[in-house]
Amino acid sequence: MFELRDLFQWERFITPSIIKVFYWLMVILCLLAGIAGILSGLTMMFASPIGGLVSVVTSLIGMLIGIIFARIIAEYILIMFRINEHLGAIRNRGGM
Repeated sequence: MFELRDLFQWERFITPSIIKVFYWLMVILCLLAGIAGILSGLTMMFASPIGGLVSVVTSLIGMLIGIIFARIIAEYILIMFRINEHLGAIRNRGGM
């Protein structure tokens, strides 16, 4: 993880250490939003069965897409930090 002194020094990035926490928070938010959509779709089924079914299916699809996009964004951020680390290693190896 990271130490408190890492917050005040710029020798090490803390984002790669905490990005997993943000990813899991986004997954939980997507799941809660999906469950809320499913429940509202189920209550809508009493008034309009087709509309309720469409709402339930849309909520499931939206939940899956949200989780996938959260993963893509987290991986993109981690890739940017890895590129930075590799470029630093190349710079140090080249003696610049």
